[in-house]
Amino acid sequence: MSITWKSDAAAMAAAVQAKQVSAVELAKAALARVDALDSTLHAFCTPTPELALREAAAVDAAIASGAPVGPLAGVPYGIKDLICSKDVRTMSGAVAYADFIPDEDDVVVERMRAAGAVSLGKTNVPEYGYSGVGHNPVCETTVNPWNIERTPGGSSAGSGAAVASGMCPIALGSDGGGSVRIPSSFCGLVGVKASMGRVPLYPGTKDERYPGVSSWESLEHIGPMTRTVRDAALMLSVIAGPDSRDRLSIPTSDIDWVAAGQVRDLKGLRVAYSPDWGYAAVDPEVRRVVGEAVKVFEQDLGCIVEEAHPGFDDPYGAFWGLVAMETDLKGMRAIVDKHGHKMTPHLVDFITRDWKAEDFTNSLMTRKAVTNKMWRFMQGYDILLTPTLAVPPFALHIQGIEKIDGRMVQPFQWLAFTFPLNMTGQPAASVPAGFTKTGLPVGLQIIGRHLADASVLQAAAAFEAAKPWADAWPTLAQ
Repeated sequence: MSITWKSDAAAMAAAVQAKQVSAVELAKAALARVDALDSTLHAFCTPTPELALREAAAVDAAIASGAPVGPLAGVPYGIKDLICSKDVRTMSGAVAYADFIPDEDDVVVERMRAAGAVSLGKTNVPEYGYSGVGHNPVCETTVNPWNIERTPGGSSAGSGAAVASGMCPIALGSDGGGSVRIPSSFCGLVGVKASMGRVPLYPGTKDERYPGVSSWESLEHIGPMTRTVRDAALMLSVIAGPDSRDRLSIPTSDIDWVAAGQVRDLKGLRVAYSPDWGYAAVDPEVRRVVGEAVKVFEQDLGCIVEEAHPGFDDPYGAFWGLVAMETDLKGMRAIVDKHGHKMTPHLVDFITRDWKAEDFTNSLMTRKAVTNKMWRFMQGYDILLTPTLAVPPFALHIQGIEKIDGRMVQPFQWLAFTFPLNMTGQPAASVPAGFTKTGLPVGLQIIGRHLADASVLQAAAAFEAAKPWADAWPTLAQ
């Protein structure tokens, strides 16, 4: 099979290692697509074409000399602009960090480079990642390749747009309340949030020198955004594993990531389906598309599917209390004092709110209650299915839909299905479920028990085989 921009990362890496194509040829082809598409999509806020060509040349030189190369040799990828990369501007979508250049790589960037991946640059985010969309005060707004008048979701907005349009087959995202899964749902991609601690975080969330970057330690994850389950599993095989710089990182020797992403028989798997958690407002089109996807598990894959809810109350307020508790409020308030007139209004309001100790302790108690409800519920099931998001992609330059299926809701409650899994730390993936009648992508969320990451990937791979999506491309990308 010839390698094109439509090829997945696994195929690209295999072709490079077999000398069927050079890493430099792949890099030049990817950079040409960035040049052709990014003036419309604004996926990359800091492109790094020179770095890409240097990294690609290094891969080719290693192959020519007979030296071993990594499993992502020559594969172009994007790095979310909240993830630090040495000597490359990392703005975090913020005026205060517009000229910030880290002096060290994030652990995952180190690992991607060691695996032979080739960085095309940094991908756009909302300010400090505190929302689920793709606009910020310092960069052009990232748009959705499926409809450029709609948001691609966020906060890994640029990563979603880059992969969905074929600028690169894979990208790194981060997920503190859904930010890998949100743009994966809105852009028709696979996005995986592994169990808490599987993928180490440093310096992001850890370095006290950077108030905006260092936050959300017990909520944040870094994960793959790809077009195929195989590629997501391959990326996890590279970026997962303990690191002494992250006190929450855990060993991962219990999982063969690549094997977990292969298709297996799911007959008899116990599957719960919660279309709305028992309380969330959900767009009727999302209900329809996800409901049809769930039928695949029962009718095509032989699973035992039951509609059931974990039974926790809406933890929306508690989630934001946890975010505030893990935000450097002192440092961020100093940033607001200096730059607040240029910052995103809802973020300024959040930072300057008069938070009380009781807000934080209430949030901690709610997280414990949600986690206990979930583990007890999951004893009866192997996986849990939900919509990824309560709505299809919506208009640009708003934070969210305030009326869903006739109900008035808070602006961020369209994220009802994603953030509870950051509170519990469970593995969760978004995979393409299908499309609305107007052609917009809708995601299906697959949730596993705590540390049962393999079950999530196996279910995703089986669903992908039963209902393939990798050949669906936005018209703009073709």
